[in-house]
Amino acid sequence: MARIAGVNIPAAKPLKAALRYIYGIGATHAAAICARTGLDPAKRVNQLTEAEVLRVREDIDAHYKVEGDLRREVAMNIKRLMDLGCYRGLRHRKGLPVRGQRTHTNARTRKGPAKAIAGKKIATRK
Repeated sequence: MARIAGVNIPAAKPLKAALRYIYGIGATHAAAICARTGLDPAKRVNQLTEAEVLRVREDIDAHYKVEGDLRREVAMNIKRLMDLGCYRGLRHRKGLPVRGQRTHTNARTRKGPAKAIAGKKIATRK
């Protein structure tokens, strides 16, 4: 099991898939890392030599902000919006969708489970 950017990446998976376990690296960045380091994306992590793992580690350090640094930056951006009191910051503060989605019916991921409202029954017609 290789340790890159403070994350134990799975040894049995291909390099392109295993790199995606690092926060901040998706499919496109994983493919770019493989291309820059000259490694085969289909090669399994447990087949990599120490030198190849070191090349991948150095490439990530040189070109990407990942894991703790990236999480900290995202959290600081959200905190800045909340401190400014702008619309997006208020939506973050209230725990509502930030990017204009409807909230009348959906948005259960942001709002949490539905809460019953006492005395609100839908009147049925006869």
